[in-house]
This record gives sequence, structure tokens and C-alpha cells, in this order.
Amino acid sequence: MRRAFRRAALSRAAPERLIPSPNIWNWPDVYERENLAHDPDGAIWAALRDAVPWAGRHVLDVGCGDAFHLPFFVGAASVTGVEPHLPLVARARARIAGRPGLRVLQGGAAALPLPDRTVDLVHARTAYFFGQGCEPGLAEADRVLRPGGAIAIVDLDATVSPYGDWMRADLPRYDPRAAEAFFAAQGFTLRRIPTVWRFPDRATRDAVLRIEFGRPVAERAVAAAHGLEIPVGYRLHVRR
Repeated sequence: MRRAFRRAALSRAAPERLIPSPNIWNWPDVYERENLAHDPDGAIWAALRDAVPWAGRHVLDVGCGDAFHLPFFVGAASVTGVEPHLPLVARARARIAGRPGLRVLQGGAAALPLPDRTVDLVHARTAYFFGQGCEPGLAEADRVLRPGGAIAIVDLDATVSPYGDWMRADLPRYDPRAAEAFFAAQGFTLRRIPTVWRFPDRATRDAVLRIEFGRPVAERAVAAAHGLEIPVGYRLHVRR
């Protein structure tokens, strides 16, 4: 998330220039193992289904990466992933090859490659929508949403220890309360979701921490982590 946050922040100053997100760009296989460790009991998906049911609806996943989450929208009429980084687009298309109703398009959050009023749910998870400055993406979400549609933003909750402590240390200028206030002012509701990251072994845990944080904070996190489970909080912001 740290690099994705940096990408969004820098892209506000130069929207035509794609800023790398090194965790998934440089270590996609480690990032795959990270995704497998996230929320193993499905708390985020349960909260999403409760807030924005997608059965029979058309879903758009913004910043879909290599399409890890697309197959989770079981029962949707269609699921479209949008991703700006071409190597990830290729990985995403390979993942969903032969899966009816799933597709991936190349594009960014501020210029979605979809017509007006064509989707019912815009979903984004730890991608682009981190607070003030993401207004172009919010406007694009509104453009492609049908009447009665919703945008659901899932982000890490940096107020929750221990992961939130490491995140704030790594991003000292990121203010989670300011981000929450921004989304509240934009008409979003807020739901906090406590969950964990659960790893199969310490090597995987440590590799994931080392791609999520700069070296000093990563080594601090590795030293502080006990066992194979790390408590992690998320925020779910929803606007209809």
C-alpha cells in the first residue's frame, strides 16, 4: 500500500505520468502471497456484501492489479478490472482467461475506459483513493455509475496497531483522520473492519513486510512481529 499511496500522491502533480507502485510491480509473486494472507476469514467481503450487494450487478474494480479480487465477485452479472500498468494487465488477463463475465482493461482511475452509466458498483481496494486529491477518480466513478449505483473504497486503517503504527512511521505525512474526514465530506459512510493477515510461514510474512515498507520500518516490523498472524484494520467507505 505504501508505494500505491505514493503513486497516487505523485500522480496528482503530474496526472499524465504513471508513478510506479513497486510492491506489486517489482515483486508480483510476493504480492500474490500477500493477497493470499489478507483477511483469511473473509471479514472484508462480508462487509462489502452487506453494504453493496452485487448479485446480478455490473462491477468495476479500479486498480485491479493482476485481477486477484475479480473472481471473488461471485454472482455478479459482469466484472471489469481496470489497471494502468501493462505488465499487470497481462498477468490479470492470464489469470481470468476462460472465465465468463470477467475482463480486464488498461486504464487509470481518472480516465476510466468505460462509457457513461454502465456499472452498478465501483470497487477499489488500497488503490488510488487515499483521500484529498482523488477527486478526479471520484468524478469518473460517478460518470460510469448507473442511477442507484455505489462506490466502495477499501483501505487500510492506519489507526489500528500494529500495522497502522508501521504504516504511519513509513508515511509520516499521511494523516488517517484527515483521510476519513475527506471521505465524510464527500458523502461517504465509514465502517471499520478488524481482521488479520495470516501467513503460512515466517519467510512469507517477512518477505511481505519488506515489500510494504521502506527498509528501516520493514526491519522494525519483522523484529516486532510474533507468530504468523498480524492484526490489521481496514476502512470501508461507501457512497451511493
